[in-house]
Amino acid sequence: MAVSGESGMSLGACSVRFSVSAVSDVGTVRKVNEDSYLAQAPVFLVADGMGGHARGDAASQTVVRVFTEHIEPDSPSTPERILNAIHSSNDAVRALSAADDYGTAVSGTTLAGVAFVDTGDEIGFHWMVFNVGDSRVYAWDGSTLDQLSVDHSAVQEMVDAGFISAADAENHPERNVITRAIGADESVEADVWLLPAAGRHAFLICSDGLTKELSTVEMAAVVAAGENASGASVSEVLVAAALERGGRDNVTVVFLESAMDPGRTPREGA
Repeated sequence: MAVSGESGMSLGACSVRFSVSAVSDVGTVRKVNEDSYLAQAPVFLVADGMGGHARGDAASQTVVRVFTEHIEPDSPSTPERILNAIHSSNDAVRALSAADDYGTAVSGTTLAGVAFVDTGDEIGFHWMVFNVGDSRVYAWDGSTLDQLSVDHSAVQEMVDAGFISAADAENHPERNVITRAIGADESVEADVWLLPAAGRHAFLICSDGLTKELSTVEMAAVVAAGENASGASVSEVLVAAALERGGRDNVTVVFLESAMDPGRTPREGA
């Protein structure tokens, strides 16, 4: 399951252009792909259904459906609408579980992504980064990948507390235990960051099926190489590399580039 393409938005006196590629693969071990993605401006996201839990595939697909229903395509959204879509996703995923379900019987999914939003007359257009769980959002500056999201996981809490190092976390036996997920509780709290959208930006959004197999340095090397000689997209090459390493989990990648022209924005007046 792969998509790629370009699109744009007129923003009055300026415009923004998007180039995106997205791929999702079941991997070499799992029988069901519990990952889903949305790659339609203004929202680009990855949802990873909770492995070992009931209806993980339905949970991730539900998130995509709710965002599609809540967010108008090809137009800037707002932080309020994105947060509403996140909370509505939580309600919809919870509805997949019976009232007496508990533990691994509860449907759930991670959620990580970015949205192009208008934050108001005094602030303007921004990229809104959001995250629940351990799927990740990275920023690409042309040479390095910088993880913007913070994993909601047991090992990340140990790292933050100084009990283990980041390197130790990569192979820790509890590395798959997440502490926050869509559908796990009656309410959900997403981490959110706002980045000014002017100029050029690039983001890598992925499920942990990628980061389990490739280090950040290895992922950066693939992104730096760009499209390969066969014309495969960055997302396709990243997923192929994860499969070559074993593909022990579903793996999903969305790679997004944006360019906002330097013309006057509506905030600058006539």
